[in-house]
Parts: sequence; structure tokens; C-alpha cells
Amino acid sequence: METGDKVTITVETTVHAPFEKVWEYWTEPQHITKWSFASDDWHAPNAENDLRVGGKFTTRMEAKDGSFGFDLGGDYDDIRINEFISYTLGDGRKVTVSFMSQENATKVIEAFEAEATQSIEQQKAGWQAILDNFKKHSELSKEN
Repeated sequence: METGDKVTITVETTVHAPFEKVWEYWTEPQHITKWSFASDDWHAPNAENDLRVGGKFTTRMEAKDGSFGFDLGGDYDDIRINEFISYTLGDGRKVTVSFMSQENATKVIEAFEAEATQSIEQQKAGWQAILDNFKKHSELSKEN
């Protein structure tokens, strides 16, 4: 039975890097392609990002063996540099990402409306895995 109520799922992590670097790695395509996938047998060969209200973004996510792939994209609704992003995915679901400075670290909190084809647990695990890859990339990278 469809109730029309949207379920919001929240994932979060703390990245041991300054918020300016975290923002850069979250928003710049050359970094997005290094972390925007949920497991090591996937990759993100291409990312485009027009980071402005009304701007569009697209990230190509593919299995490394070529068996499956899809584009994840949408339109930006609100942007506050180094602090907050909200966007609407191509299927109409809403997503928010908050960045909070915590001394020498940055807390990243991502909340998204669930979709109907996968369980809440699967969606949460997948988005958390991508966020964990982001944390790993941001902390290991020595680029400025």
C-alpha cells in the first residue's frame, strides 16, 4: 500500500581534514571520480559538476567488468559554500549534505529520500559505503 510518505535516510562520517579541503573533494569532478562508488569492483569514470543554484551534476557509476552502469545526476537547489548543498535527483528525490567544521575535522551529514526498489537497509549501506570512500580519499590524498 502506497502512503505517499517519503522516508528520509541519513548517513554521516567525520573526515579528518579541514572543511575547505572536504568541500573541494566533494565538489570537484577530478576528486568525485576517485570516491563516488560503493565497492572496489565499481568505479566512477566520469563526473560533471556545475556547482551553482540551478546547475546540474552527473556522475557515471559503472561495474569495473562493464556488466552494469548508470548515471546519477540532478539539479542544485541551494548551495552555501563550505557548509551546505541541497539538490533534486533526476527521479525527483531530495538530498541534503551538511558540512560542519570540528577543530581539525569536518563532519559530513547526508540525508536523502529513499527510493522504492531497494530496501532502506540496502540504500543506507550503499550511500554509507560511498561516504566512507569519500572519507578515505579525503584523508589519504596529499593533494592541496
